[in-house]
Amino acid sequence: MAVMGRLRVFVVQEPVVAASCLIAGFGLFLPAVVRPILDSFEAAKQVPQPALSDVVTGFTGKK
Repeated sequence: MAVMGRLRVFVVQEPVVAASCLIAGFGLFLPAVVRPILDSFEAAKQVPQPALSDVVTGFTGKK
């Protein structure tokens, strides 16, 4: 409980510093969490299949 009491005193004495630390914490935490989530959504998107004629051309080299 002593730590919480000291934290409250710090916030009362230095509200600007406490707010800056809170904002910085969000700034470090959010990209570490949100970016992998967004990347996983993009990886889940389906890639369209190429036309069969393009696949055959790629193997044989003939059009």
